[in-house]
Amino acid sequence: MSNLRLQAIPALTDNYIWLLADDAGRCLLVDPGEAAPALRVLRDQSLDLAAILLTHHHYDHIDGTPQLRGAFPSARVIAGSDPRCGDVDICVGGGDRVEVPGTDFAFDVIAVPGHTLSHQAYSGHDLLFCGDTLFSAGCGRLFEGTPAQMLESLDRLSALPGDTKICCGHEYTLANLAFAKTIEPANPAIQQRDEEARRQRDDDQPTLPSLLSGELQYNPFLRIDQQNVIGALGGAGFSRSERFGELRRRKDEFKVSA
Repeated sequence: MSNLRLQAIPALTDNYIWLLADDAGRCLLVDPGEAAPALRVLRDQSLDLAAILLTHHHYDHIDGTPQLRGAFPSARVIAGSDPRCGDVDICVGGGDRVEVPGTDFAFDVIAVPGHTLSHQAYSGHDLLFCGDTLFSAGCGRLFEGTPAQMLESLDRLSALPGDTKICCGHEYTLANLAFAKTIEPANPAIQQRDEEARRQRDDDQPTLPSLLSGELQYNPFLRIDQQNVIGALGGAGFSRSERFGELRRRKDEFKVSA
């Protein structure tokens, strides 16, 4: 990462468009839900857009793509084989290795069904662009997949090196931590992360990226096998996927206090 620069570009209500740039001024964008904020950054920093990576088809992750392609006709759009992602130049799937033409950017593609069935993540340069699969202290809703599918997807991501930086699609950290406290109220890592995230937001800074090593300490969706979590979800009589499904159900119904 010494010659690469990572930036989270706020978009829409709580989305982030991720920008990765090299010393030569070439860059890629991940999940541009709208074009205007990304175009401002590209022009202000005199960057040349080489590629757009899409993790899944939801509008708040793809809607800026056509306008960005119009402004940078040579940019290549990289996505999975889902027509809902729109026009794609390089179609990839789980297990593939994608290299952005004309750059040193290279990523392993990880299939992560759950939030959507065709969702995928990109791992490389000590970064994980994971869209709406893994959030800091949380995970995505199950719009198309099953609890078992999402759990398998998170297991794949959990196996990455601990120093992997988690670059997800939304600023949900504080709300996720509020829920995590209901599952493990005595977990000091949750309190520490909450204090850190509050300082970041008070300074108008993103809470992301986070480190995978930290997520394993305070993200309940990555701690499904920890005794505290098992106990909070009804004990050991349930399977891993049943526990995960119960955890996701509780999160879906959770309301953050004002």
